[in-house]
Amino acid sequence: MKYEKVERFINEYLSSYKPYKGRWCYEDGCVLKGSWDLYRVTGNQRYLDFVSSYFENFIDEQGNVKGYNLENYALDDICPASVLIDFYEIEKKEKYRKALDLFYKQIISHPRTKIGNFWHKKIYPNQIWLDGLYMVMPFYTKYAKKFLNFEEALKDIVNQFLNVRKYMWDEKKKLYYHGYDESRVQEWADKITGLSKSFWARAQGWFMMALVDVLDAITDIDKSQYFNSLADIFVEAAYGLINYQDEETGMWYQVIDQVRPDNYLETSATLMFAYSFLKGFRLGLLGSEFKDRGLKAFDGTVKKYLVEKDGKLSLHGICSVAGLGWYENRYRDGSYKYYLSEKVVSDDPKGVGPLMMAYSELLNIS
Repeated sequence: MKYEKVERFINEYLSSYKPYKGRWCYEDGCVLKGSWDLYRVTGNQRYLDFVSSYFENFIDEQGNVKGYNLENYALDDICPASVLIDFYEIEKKEKYRKALDLFYKQIISHPRTKIGNFWHKKIYPNQIWLDGLYMVMPFYTKYAKKFLNFEEALKDIVNQFLNVRKYMWDEKKKLYYHGYDESRVQEWADKITGLSKSFWARAQGWFMMALVDVLDAITDIDKSQYFNSLADIFVEAAYGLINYQDEETGMWYQVIDQVRPDNYLETSATLMFAYSFLKGFRLGLLGSEFKDRGLKAFDGTVKKYLVEKDGKLSLHGICSVAGLGWYENRYRDGSYKYYLSEKVVSDDPKGVGPLMMAYSELLNIS
């Protein structure tokens, strides 16, 4: 079997997985999404059991979520709820509905920029980060579709994507900047455009996955103005990305547009793009070229970075974390040098989750 090593790694990883922070967090959300996707494709009960066990441990009978604080107003904290709302269709426990309503309560009270987008976090006022679209929009879309006036909510969702396209897309590079400061006061932000300095690969990976997952959730209103608007920017971004795919490995660099000796081919972003390309092909949004490119990206990453040592498989080449502004007594200025200064780690959920997601799409189309 061609992907025996991949399946072995995933099974070993899930068997020994411990919550990333010991509390509800987006990193765990990546692994939950990967496990859920694999369950839907394979029907393998162990993937469903992993998801079920996580939610059982983190959500009590009153719908309280371990480690979650609505008043932090962090979009990151909504991420796992996208899987929870799907899981709720199988396990219709009242405590899960209460938790879903709690996350929506954050959405309706979350602070926004003047143009209508959510702040990335309360501690990052007036800022839009690409990461945030993935953290909130798939859940917001699915919740609205199930429980709200869908068209009204969808208009808000699409408007936030279109604002990102308007303010954060670079027409020349065909890439998105990581962050935008509407107030133009952050040191990392250009005083005229409000934009950060560089094109960080994983930021655009989050954005691509947000687009394709929201499009997946609204395929039943195909040809609507909302679907078409999102499909257009998804396809445009996909074509922009292929300009930077490494010909030999099929991967993308940590800072996408800079091929320099100190830059490196980064795992998590590449697998996010692989997932987005393969899923975009499956949904009929992208042509067969993107299926081929997605497979090349997946295979290239596995070949380069899924390494066995002393009988243990590990996935290497993952940027640990990156952001903008002050964090733990250091300033992240969004420069090329900054993104290359962050630790490169192994087996991080932000890389393994997208590996699982991409593999599920590979199985879906094979």
